[in-house]
Amino acid sequence: MQASPDAITRVSQRLERFVTRLTREALAETPMARPVTDAAASALAGGKRFRAQFLLAGWRAVAEAGGRPSEVPEEVVDAAGALEIFHAAALVHDDIIDNSDTRRGRPSAHRALEAQHRSDGWAGDAAGYGRSTAILLGDLLVAWSDDLLEEGLRTAPRERAIAARTRYARMRRDVTVGQYLDIAAEASHPVLAEHEHLDAALLVASFKSARYSVQQPLAIGAALAGSSPAQDDALSAFGHPIGMAFQLRDDVLGVFGDTAVTGKPAGDDLREGKRTALIAFARAALPPSARRTLDELLGDPELDAAQVVALQGAIRDCGALDRVEQLIAGYAHEADRALAGAPLGHGAVGELRDLAIAAVRREA
Repeated sequence: MQASPDAITRVSQRLERFVTRLTREALAETPMARPVTDAAASALAGGKRFRAQFLLAGWRAVAEAGGRPSEVPEEVVDAAGALEIFHAAALVHDDIIDNSDTRRGRPSAHRALEAQHRSDGWAGDAAGYGRSTAILLGDLLVAWSDDLLEEGLRTAPRERAIAARTRYARMRRDVTVGQYLDIAAEASHPVLAEHEHLDAALLVASFKSARYSVQQPLAIGAALAGSSPAQDDALSAFGHPIGMAFQLRDDVLGVFGDTAVTGKPAGDDLREGKRTALIAFARAALPPSARRTLDELLGDPELDAAQVVALQGAIRDCGALDRVEQLIAGYAHEADRALAGAPLGHGAVGELRDLAIAAVRREA
């Protein structure tokens, strides 16, 4: 089973109530804030709630080990909701950095705000307004995530609240560093030695996704259940490799994903110039002339469909895709082994395995 549908429903309902309240408070001060509050609500719509699911699973893994858990406490629901708000903020900022036009099959936040500026007949640069407002939107969502986390922690036992707050702060720092590493990897690739490309890609995957998407949500949930060092170690040994596999699957989908399923244009990572493990393996395997062509085309926002198909074929035919699939399988196996004999609730271990499968085998 995956995280209890009832618990995930509670997270979504809590988010709806929270956003409604904060929106009402903002608009009571000034109705001119509506574009940004509406954009905040839109940014939180949809999504798989993966990070919330892993936080709930981390709480349950520890709670079950200490006796059959009761209903998920409100502070755990609030922490899961706070993660989802923070993730929405990260996506808004990520789309600005990547100059992405779409997110989940809809216009990205800065593009939607740009379009609103034009349709309302406002003065000035519509694109600049969209980017500037989206930056502030992301900042607002970060503030909201802190607000919701702290509301929940008021009712948590003091030591557990301190541990959860510390781990949440670490998550925020790591993903910010990871975002910078992603930018730096794209900018510094011409001066990297060949063997450094894969190392850089995997470091980005660790900071930007593995820790943030899986490892630290598990740790925050575990802290709220009063985890022991042994339980923390087991969840970390499971969470990091699954997080790595999660990001590598994302890298594959960014090049080969079906637009109808992912909600983003086919080959979008190629146009954005993402220096992923998939690209590192391709560069290592391709002959010099083909590698130069890959380097020249990667990051060209004007890549047409035929060029995307040609690059996809080169990446597949040189064995890079197979190498990444092998790496994903290896990380998944490592994570599964970490659960063997772990001091965690038996039912929760099954849930963790189901979540791992969903994260690794997803198509969007």
